[in-house]
Parts: sequence; C-alpha cells; structure tokens
Amino acid sequence: MELALFTQAGIYFLAKWTHFLAGITWIGLLYYFNFVQGPFFNETDADTKKNATQKLVPRALWWFRWGAMITFLSGWTMILMNLYAGLPIDAQWTVIIGVGGIFGTIMWANVWFVIWPNQKVVIAKAKGETTVDPAPNANRAFVASRSNVLLSIPMLFFMGAAKNLIFRYNSSNALIFFAIAVVIALIIEVNALVADQNGPTVKPIKTVKNVIISGFALSAILYVVLELVLAS
Repeated sequence: MELALFTQAGIYFLAKWTHFLAGITWIGLLYYFNFVQGPFFNETDADTKKNATQKLVPRALWWFRWGAMITFLSGWTMILMNLYAGLPIDAQWTVIIGVGGIFGTIMWANVWFVIWPNQKVVIAKAKGETTVDPAPNANRAFVASRSNVLLSIPMLFFMGAAKNLIFRYNSSNALIFFAIAVVIALIIEVNALVADQNGPTVKPIKTVKNVIISGFALSAILYVVLELVLAS
C-alpha cells in the first residue's frame, strides 16, 4: 500500500506544513520583538533590560533566525517543485507567490545578515564581553526589523492571494507586475540598510502604529498595481 505522505503530493504537503510551522514561529517572533519587547525595553529600568538582553533575547533570536531559515527553504522548495512539475513561470500562482517569495527572501536576508549580526554585538555588550558601543548596531537592527514588519504584511497578502484571490489575469503583463513589485521591495530594503532610525525615511514605520498602517498601505498599493497591470 502506497502511503500518501511518500508520494510527490505528500512531499509537497510536508513542505507546506513545515512552511506553516516555521513561518508562524518566525513572523510571530518578529511581531513580538516589534510590538511587545521593544516598547517594554523602552519603558523598563536598565537592569531589567540588561538581564533580558543577556538571557531572554538570545533564546528568542535563536528561534527567530532558524524559523526564518526553515521558512525560506521550505517556501522555495514548494515553488521549485511546482515549476519542476510543469507549472508555467508566468502562471498566476507562480507570479503572485513569487512576489511573496521575493519579499520573504529579503526579510530572511535581513534576519541573517543584518539583524542577527548586529544583535550579537548588543548581546555581547550586555554580557560584558565587549566594550564596543552597541548603539549603532542596535539602530541598524531596529531599522531592518521595522522594515521586515512593513514587508511582512504584503508578503502574507500575496501568499494568501496566490490561490484564493480570483481576478482577471493577463499573463503577458506578468513580468511587468513582478518587476514593479521587486523594485518597490528593493527600495524599502536599500532604505533599511542605509537609513538612521531618526531619519525621515524611517518615521513612517518608527512607531508600532505607523508600521502597521504603512504595511496595510503598501499592501493596498501593490493590490491596485496588481489589478491595473495583471488584469489589463
């Protein structure tokens, strides 16, 4: 008897299940850092913050970065499996999920190559392992983390829209829409890599309220572009 989980469809399901579990872990901790821990650190006393940075933050960041890694790997595994099975690269699912995948890939890169390296310096300072001023590192990690929150809202919109949003689809314009979405994402990423948290380009996402509003606004803009370009 053939077991369903050991068929090609079963392997795809396992990749999706893994993607869900890891994604919930990753994005849940992203929102925890930005919506809960950050405001708490701003209000608490120095000793409490130092103790949490030494003992709580490293544990949370371990789950955070490996959740991001597994989400990234399982997500692209699903996309590649569909392409290998013959799904056209300009098909609606491929294009829409591809936009979400690009957003997620940028977020994954921020976790591993911006947030985590800079947070290691902050943690080392709290543990007394370095005398380096961690303020610039904390700033860079903050801006990258806020940018990930901004990107996460449209990313999840496109992940859900790939199979659940029905609209007129013109595959001849697929590359145009994909290119527009990628350019927007890259502009946000460049800003995340160079902006200061007190600079004008970070003000729209600096507070919890504003980053949530900005995320939904970006989702709405991309949706309008989607309808105008892909449905034309």
